[in-house]
Amino acid sequence: MARAYAALVLVGFVWGANYIYIKIATAAISPMQVVFLRVVAGFLPLAVMAWRAGVLNRGQLRHLPHFAVMSVLATSFYYYGFVAGTALLPSSVAGLLGGAIPIVTFLTSLVALRSERPNALTATGVALGFAGILLTARPWESGGTVSPLGVAWVMAGTISVGVSFVYARRFLAPLNLSALALATWQTGLAALTLAVITDYHGMSAILDDGRALAALVVGLGLLGTGLAYLIYYYMVQRLGAMGASGATYLPVVVAVLIGAAVGETVTAVEYAALVLILGGVALIQIGGRRAARRVAVAPD
Repeated sequence: MARAYAALVLVGFVWGANYIYIKIATAAISPMQVVFLRVVAGFLPLAVMAWRAGVLNRGQLRHLPHFAVMSVLATSFYYYGFVAGTALLPSSVAGLLGGAIPIVTFLTSLVALRSERPNALTATGVALGFAGILLTARPWESGGTVSPLGVAWVMAGTISVGVSFVYARRFLAPLNLSALALATWQTGLAALTLAVITDYHGMSAILDDGRALAALVVGLGLLGTGLAYLIYYYMVQRLGAMGASGATYLPVVVAVLIGAAVGETVTAVEYAALVLILGGVALIQIGGRRAARRVAVAPD
């Protein structure tokens, strides 16, 4: 269990840095092109590792529908939502909105996973979290620095990946497949889909910008996709859907701190939103653990 929580911390830092990498990469090429190249850069090393480890086999093809669903929920659509949204927003704001992932996971768990049904304490957490999201998005402002379209895209990606935690817990974790096999199938199918729908015009511009290329291949691809998905499935299997979604604590903080470090305007409003979102996530996690303990001791 200690390894699972160490993995949670590691992936938190990796995901938190993704927002600034996205800003750098989308300055050179389109969001869809960033997503496609990111997935390919993450898939290739995973495929080599999976082949050498011998974790892929024909029998896994019967689970292809589940792999396909995850390739959309937790890779292609999720990535596009975050990339398209972050391109229009300060990276710190996008990171704050991404903090809503545990809230979405909680709401989905409430419906889909009786074993992870939260208790009444989580209602306060959800309320705080949504207050933090509203404070971040500031829909009452007109002509402000927060793009409504950017907020909509990030929230769409947030909903997608939040649902994916629960889907993976319910349909993939019971299969007892290795994290490497799951990550390889998911990113491979996403790469195939994106290869068909991506407009390649102008994509070679990334080769003229070494900083953007490094951010895309190393930051978003190798670390943010390949490594992150190995850890993702490992956490879901060890910690459950709500426990694994706790990995989104750190990215929120990391994204805000990186945004401030690179010169983005981070005001008291953003820090207040940070406190509300993290406070809400904390209450959701505490409530979820209490509910799980009650289920464990309840008589049949």
